[in-house]
Amino acid sequence: MRVASFLLAVISAAVSISATAGVAPEPVRAPPPPPEHARVVNTGYKVTEIAKALDHPWSMAFLPDGSMLVTERVGRLRLIKGGSLQPQPIAGVPPVHTGSQAGLFDIVLHPNFAQNNIVYLTYAAGTASANGTQVMRARFDGSTLRDAQVIFKAMPLKDTDNHYGGRMAFLPDGTFVLTIGEGFEYREKAQDLTSDLGKIIRLNEDGSVPKNNPFVGQASVRPEIYSWGHRNPQGLYFDAQSGRLYETEHGPRGGDELNIIVAHKNYGWPVITYGMDYSGAYVSPYTQREGLEQPVIYWTPSIAPSGLAMYRGDKFPAWRGDLFVGALAFTHLRRVHLDENGEVAGQEELLNDLHWRIRDVRSAPDGYLYVCTDEDDGRVLRLEPAT
Repeated sequence: MRVASFLLAVISAAVSISATAGVAPEPVRAPPPPPEHARVVNTGYKVTEIAKALDHPWSMAFLPDGSMLVTERVGRLRLIKGGSLQPQPIAGVPPVHTGSQAGLFDIVLHPNFAQNNIVYLTYAAGTASANGTQVMRARFDGSTLRDAQVIFKAMPLKDTDNHYGGRMAFLPDGTFVLTIGEGFEYREKAQDLTSDLGKIIRLNEDGSVPKNNPFVGQASVRPEIYSWGHRNPQGLYFDAQSGRLYETEHGPRGGDELNIIVAHKNYGWPVITYGMDYSGAYVSPYTQREGLEQPVIYWTPSIAPSGLAMYRGDKFPAWRGDLFVGALAFTHLRRVHLDENGEVAGQEELLNDLHWRIRDVRSAPDGYLYVCTDEDDGRVLRLEPAT
C-alpha cells in the first residue's frame, strides 16, 4: 500500500509541523478507558416513525415553521411538512458524484435563516478519477434552491469514493467549520498542510478565509485549515453553552474517536491511532506522542460514529448536556453522558433493538431527538419520553 512507505516520514514530519506551527508539546494524557467500563441507567423512551422510503438519508435540518429538510445520499433533497414526506424532491440541488460513500451529505441552515432563507449543502463533486468535497450556498424558497453558488472546493481532487467528511457547523462569530476526510488511500495527506485532505477547515459564510485562521499568512500552508490529522470526520457539533467544538471520526479497525477540536491542533492520524489496518497490520506503532492530541473517547472495536448532537431540550431532563452519536457498524444511537464539568461519566446504547444503521442525530427545536437511518429504505425517527 502506498501509505506504508510514507509512515516513518510522516511521523517525523508531524512532530516537525507541530513545532513550526508554534504548538508547544503537551504532557501526554493517559488513554481513556474502553466504553464498556462506564454505563448509565437506561432512560425510558419510545420511537415514532416520521418518514420512510428515503434512500440513505444523510442529514436533517429543521425549518422555523416546524417542517424538515432531509438529504438523501443519492443526490436528492426532501421536505417533510405537516408530518408527511412530500413526494417531489426539492429542485435546484447541484450535480452530485455518487458511488460507494460519495453523494449528497450535510444540510445546514444559515444562522439567520428566518430572515434570509439561506442553506448550505455539502456533497461529493467531480468524477471517479477526480472528485472532492464541495460546499454550495443557496436560497430556499419552499420548493426550490435558488441563487446557488459553489463557495468551496476541497483540494487536491482524489480518485477514491471514500472518506469525504462533509459535516458542517456554524460558530458564534458567523464563520463555519467543515470536516474533510483523507480519501482513504491518502492517509499521509492528513499531515500535509498543503492539502485539505484529513482536515477541519474554517470559512466565512461566503466561503472566504477568515483573517484570524491559524495558518493565514504562512507560506505553503492552505489558509482555510483549522485543525489537522483527521481520518474521516463524520460528526461535528458546536455547543454554545460550553464553547466546545465536538467531532467524531472513523478509525480503521478500532480507534474511532470523539474529540474536542481546538484551532491549530494536530489530532494525530496516521501518526497515532488506537486502530489497526484492515489487513491486521499496524497503521502506526504509536498511540500517543507529545504534541499530538488524544481523543476524549476512543471506541475499539469500531462503532463507526456518524452524526453528532448535544441534547439541550426539555423533554428528557436526564439527557440535558449529553452527546448523542449515531453508530453505523453497531447499529445503535450512543448516548455519551457528560457530568457538570463536561467529563465523560458513562455511555448508553439506544435503538439497538431496531438493527438499523444510524446516520444522523439532531436535537430539534421541539425538544425531541431525531435520527435518520442509513438504509435503502431509510427512515426519520423521533425519540419521545415513554410516559
